[in-house]
Amino acid sequence: MQALIDVILPVFLVVGFGYAIAWRGLLSEASVDGLMTFTQNVAIPCLLFRAIWTLDLGDSFSLPLLVSFYTGSLTCFTVGLFGARYLFKRDWEDSVAIGFTCLFANSVLLGLAITERAFGPDSLSANYAIIALHSPFCYGLGITTMEFVRARAAKQPNRDVPLIVAKAMFRNALVIGIALGALFNLFNVTLPAPFTDALDMMVRTALPAALFAMGGVLYRYRPEGDMRIILFVCAISLLLHPSITWTLGTAFDLDDSAFRSAVLTAAMAPGVNCYVFANIYGRARRVAASSVLMASGLSVITAWLWLGALP
Repeated sequence: MQALIDVILPVFLVVGFGYAIAWRGLLSEASVDGLMTFTQNVAIPCLLFRAIWTLDLGDSFSLPLLVSFYTGSLTCFTVGLFGARYLFKRDWEDSVAIGFTCLFANSVLLGLAITERAFGPDSLSANYAIIALHSPFCYGLGITTMEFVRARAAKQPNRDVPLIVAKAMFRNALVIGIALGALFNLFNVTLPAPFTDALDMMVRTALPAALFAMGGVLYRYRPEGDMRIILFVCAISLLLHPSITWTLGTAFDLDDSAFRSAVLTAAMAPGVNCYVFANIYGRARRVAASSVLMASGLSVITAWLWLGALP
């Protein structure tokens, strides 16, 4: 119970505060959207750039860690995709968007925040190793699958798909921040102290501002119908993914720090980027938004349970 109070509730109280502010109309939708745009396109890319730039790539990028986490991610995408198509009779494009919602865990806003509060800032190396591949992997898989589905439906040649995927990936601010951080790290680039101080000021705004904005955004996407498929997505995100990661992490004998980071990140609710993806393609937007909202609420309890089970 103490973990729930000390670690998890402060994170969700910031989300709840944003939700309440939007509910009472103290900030307009345009203001909330502006804050979310700032965090997604500026502050969080700065955080990821700073983290990857200073990360010890040799020690952090453990193949067993990444296999443990991303096997779960890929499995959840596959189960979500085919479950939406064959259990819930959604068309293929809707099914890809729903599969993406099962795939994209909230690794930054919730995963980083909860792991840091639970185990301290020195415990985040494995988180950043996962995050470095998270947006490229998830967006790459989601966009590639959606474009193949659309090309097949329109009887277009598949050879156009790689260029479409590449353009979409390198317009994504998160991917750009990660890529620049990796380049600075590999080439051992340094910046003058005033620049790093300014960067650190930006980084400190990222998580609290993004959590607050997330609450404001979620207010407008309350669940309306599709409850069975929303619960299906919640079960995959909150139970199946961390179960797979736990099983593989145990089999690979991950050290405690990496194991905690992998399981907690896998146990996070779908991120707001799931709605962004659904909105880009105009498919399954209500399912994506409602799943983010409901899973975020349920994860107050499930994250506490996973946290209590960790070594």
